[in-house]
Amino acid sequence: MGSEGAVRILAAEDNPIFQSMLRSMLTKWGYEVIIAPDGNEALRLLQSESAPRLAIVDWMMPGMDGVEVCRRVRTAGLEPYIYILLLTARTESQDVVEAIDSGADDYLTKPFDSMELRARLRAGRRIVELQEELLVAREALRQQATHDGLTGLLNRTAILEVLQQELVRADREQQGVSILMVDLDHFKQINDSHGHLVGDSVLREAASRMKAGIRCYDAIGRYSGEEFLIVLPGCSSEDALARAECLRLALNAEPFWFGTDTCAVTCSIGFAFHSGTFSCSADALIRQADAALYGAKERGRDRIESAEVHLAEV
Repeated sequence: MGSEGAVRILAAEDNPIFQSMLRSMLTKWGYEVIIAPDGNEALRLLQSESAPRLAIVDWMMPGMDGVEVCRRVRTAGLEPYIYILLLTARTESQDVVEAIDSGADDYLTKPFDSMELRARLRAGRRIVELQEELLVAREALRQQATHDGLTGLLNRTAILEVLQQELVRADREQQGVSILMVDLDHFKQINDSHGHLVGDSVLREAASRMKAGIRCYDAIGRYSGEEFLIVLPGCSSEDALARAECLRLALNAEPFWFGTDTCAVTCSIGFAFHSGTFSCSADALIRQADAALYGAKERGRDRIESAEVHLAEV
């Protein structure tokens, strides 16, 4: 969150005098202050996409009291986390229990000491910053679990999950799904002739070229060593074949550079199509694409094949 000057804070208070006091105090401390005059507006702001990460909420407000605002924010399970400090003139122990049970992170009674408020907000900032670090770490773990470390594409498990989801949707909506199994030709020779570091560079560049050649709602994953699986939802067989040809040309149109040297890279592509008019498993569709890919290898490579019909050759 950076310095205090970068932090936005909501002050939910219906009393104009307290509004003015909070705005002046918080602005002096470097916060960007957003005022909500009632509980309904406070909840709306806290549930918005650009919600501030810190909030000072008065207990007694028109429309919806502060306890209910806390309760609804917590029930919604919003992320990233919002730290809520509840202000009230109530001092009984049962009031403190009710405030914390509602989801408030802290509790301050009126009239309050300004330095105490500032210290508690600093504590709130530390909690919010720790939660941000946890979210970043969680996203990094998710990325590691679903993406290939070398190419940055989806890994085998993740791309198969995408295919399964698209097949379910295809059956539900009676629309087609096409898949392409892409294999880099003679990749072992690249490793043997130039070394595995060059081979890794070729895999990364090939992945980049293919990813740039598909639609934003298509999916591509590294299926095995030099083999890639591409899922094309809502794509007819004709459109899929045209896309496959674009990908084939994207790989062999320009040489792959490593240092001052280059190497030519071609690919073989196996194509399979599911119309969505009957049930089809991911395994069955992949077997068809695998068979088509094997046919492309057998017929000379640098070509596109279907398991059933000879589709393209160069």
